[in-house]
Amino acid sequence: MSRLQVILASTRPGRVGLPVFNWFVERAERHSAFEAVDGVDLAELGLPFMDEPNHPRLRRYEHQHTKDWSARVEAADAFVFVTPEYNHSYSAPLKNAIDFLHNEWAYKPVGFASYGGIAAGTRALQALKPVVAALRMTPVVEAVNIPFVGQFIDEDEQFRPNDVLDQAAEAMLSELSRVESALRPLRTPASATTSA
Repeated sequence: MSRLQVILASTRPGRVGLPVFNWFVERAERHSAFEAVDGVDLAELGLPFMDEPNHPRLRRYEHQHTKDWSARVEAADAFVFVTPEYNHSYSAPLKNAIDFLHNEWAYKPVGFASYGGIAAGTRALQALKPVVAALRMTPVVEAVNIPFVGQFIDEDEQFRPNDVLDQAAEAMLSELSRVESALRPLRTPASATTSA
């Protein structure tokens, strides 16, 4: 059993991403592959703009907010980024949250739930893929892409997916679980594998 972290990339007041995020966290909690789901709203996390003096690969963090973020990401085995598309890319708060850390992301799979207009946020995914690859993360092919996201949000600000989106979420969660299992040995310290 693995632990999934779902990260909401938008921090904008009035964001439509919050209902999408809430739906996806609930959907992931119902998936049998994950023993725990940690939902991270970057607006609530409130990381400042990168303020660590040392390179994150050294893990010599000086600020408590970074140490707390490090521990939270380290505890996760897989990730889903719930992201809008801003100007053919993804949000600055997500880039900042990613860049605060380095080794904590390595050898873990990541999926994407994107939303937007006609392009369904897919250009944000294309911008994210080289960034996560540089951190040794593995993006899965399966994704949840939500076009014209407003049509799926009701008057109570609840996200109401259709069957296609629900099936896409199921496929992505299942693939994240498969890839996480395959990558797990790479996250095991060498001393643990040689001392057996």
